[in-house]
Amino acid sequence: MKYSKLSNYQIKKILQNFCLELTAVQTAKLLRINRHTVDRYYQTFRERIADYEEQNLKKLSGSIEINESYFGSRHFGDKRGRGAKWRIPVVGILKRKGLVYATIIPDVSRKTLMPIIERLVQKSKSNVYTDRWRSYDGLVFSGYKHHRINHSKQFVRSHNHINGIESFWSYVKRKMRKHNGIPRHKFYLYLKESEFRSNHRGQNIFKILSKLVLY
Repeated sequence: MKYSKLSNYQIKKILQNFCLELTAVQTAKLLRINRHTVDRYYQTFRERIADYEEQNLKKLSGSIEINESYFGSRHFGDKRGRGAKWRIPVVGILKRKGLVYATIIPDVSRKTLMPIIERLVQKSKSNVYTDRWRSYDGLVFSGYKHHRINHSKQFVRSHNHINGIESFWSYVKRKMRKHNGIPRHKFYLYLKESEFRSNHRGQNIFKILSKLVLY
């Protein structure tokens, strides 16, 4: 931000609106700043957030929910389905009452999912909850305590659910609906922004982001 033509006050106001989840269009109108200028700042904010999230990855333990989802190529919030090749596959790993990690993946095969799970989930200290997708078959053989959820036959009982990660996907979809026509190549940044907001829920996001983007 060192060579920005905007004042520090204007940049802080843009960041404040970003933290409030206003779109770039809304912020541009409120602050009377060119829409493309606001877009560039929002892009920078999201890039810093993505870097921060990847650099601060922590191995998770405890009750862990894992699930994959699909998002449309440009307009989000439509139907999910593992066979939809034109959609973007993602995987999410969530520690109940804790952190979530989400990333784009090339496919939802066992070969793709297992290395991510092994990198981020401790085996000896975790109970892993998933649906019945076949790519999770290797979890037990890899040393994980694995619990499968059959949505069609099983109601939520005690810990047997993956409501946490499914709620995160719902949050991501609600957020995406606010931004019509997100280019496919920018989806990763919006996903990591959602991850960041979830991981810092209840905290002062403006204060955290100020240290990342203003200094």
